[in-house]
Amino acid sequence: MTHIQVPFPEGFLWGASTAAHQIEGNNTNSDWWVKEHSTGTHIQEPSLDACDSYHRWTEDMDLLASLGFTDYRFSVEWARVEPVEGRFSRAELAHYRRMVEGAIARGLRPMVTLHHFTVPQWFEARGGWTADGATELFARYVAACAPVISEGVSHVCTINEPNMIAVMAGQAKRGDIGFPPAGLPTPDDETTEAVIAAHHAAVKEVRAIDAGIQVGWTIANQVYQARPGAEEVTAAYRHPREDVFIEAARGDDWIGVQSYTRTEIGPDGPIPTAGDVERTLTQWEYYPAAVGHALRHTAEVIGPEMPLIVTENGIATADDTRRVAYYTGALNEVASAIEDGLNVQGYLAWSALDNYEWGSFAPTFGLIAVDWETFERTARPSAEWLGSLGRTRQLPRTAG
Repeated sequence: MTHIQVPFPEGFLWGASTAAHQIEGNNTNSDWWVKEHSTGTHIQEPSLDACDSYHRWTEDMDLLASLGFTDYRFSVEWARVEPVEGRFSRAELAHYRRMVEGAIARGLRPMVTLHHFTVPQWFEARGGWTADGATELFARYVAACAPVISEGVSHVCTINEPNMIAVMAGQAKRGDIGFPPAGLPTPDDETTEAVIAAHHAAVKEVRAIDAGIQVGWTIANQVYQARPGAEEVTAAYRHPREDVFIEAARGDDWIGVQSYTRTEIGPDGPIPTAGDVERTLTQWEYYPAAVGHALRHTAEVIGPEMPLIVTENGIATADDTRRVAYYTGALNEVASAIEDGLNVQGYLAWSALDNYEWGSFAPTFGLIAVDWETFERTARPSAEWLGSLGRTRQLPRTAG
């Protein structure tokens, strides 16, 4: 293995990501808490204490900073901030503000996500995103987050993976509650329109708080690859599941690219992954090149000028050497994209911690391992390695 100087632009974001519900624990006012404790779902176990990061966020940030990372993406939990419709918790807003200030004090630039899959129970009970007034309610919540993001936050994500939200809404209408498989079932059209409207309203609210904040949203890129003769089928499959959400980001300051694996498409639709390929703990194909394809497709859809940030990319594995190998392949793809002129402005790994992966703690994505009995954090060798790249600004590249 040889090394090259990383072609990172000035101010390149180098970090790791988390989501509130997946790490905080005891998010009892959210819709997912109800789903986790309901029968008849595909959810294997509830989140309960998760990583107890609501109380241990300082440990998490200390570790990330000590490893060499310069950026940390975390989310604000709407169900905590507005547990009852129209009633905002000053204490919770202060909690998330302390997290912002704590990140800055440790040399970590905070990227704040305002919605990462979960909503308050009262919002779900009203009918969720497609209910009358939902856009205005989300915009009001975003405006209420001003104390959290008004100072020291350069990047805000309004909604994480809206295409997954639309897909899960479609699943729910078919009686299937849980996290969708790679490749994605059919999204719900009404929810697609609703989350796009909510995003546009949220962008306006963020810019009203501070016009200097860089605001965007993140897409779950499935890396649809056409088998010979299936190009038109692939384009038709991809558009409602991905491209419509990329196109909705026109006018934003950046767009988040999130990829893990690929989905091959034949004349009859998605092709099951061959039985002899390497799989991750999520049963996805081990495919480090996914992020490169995702970056290039996103730029193709939205235009080469749009700043791209890899806001999630990683692997669920019990073998940390495979994690290093996966990140090596992925980062080579990022470097190649930059060398080819794509405007890539950051890379944030998923995930900073082993966490609750929407139904189970079994898929270990974390750069940092968590002991579920004691909550002790232990940086894996992959964390040491990946963090060091931020300090050395060198990237492993396989010779040849």
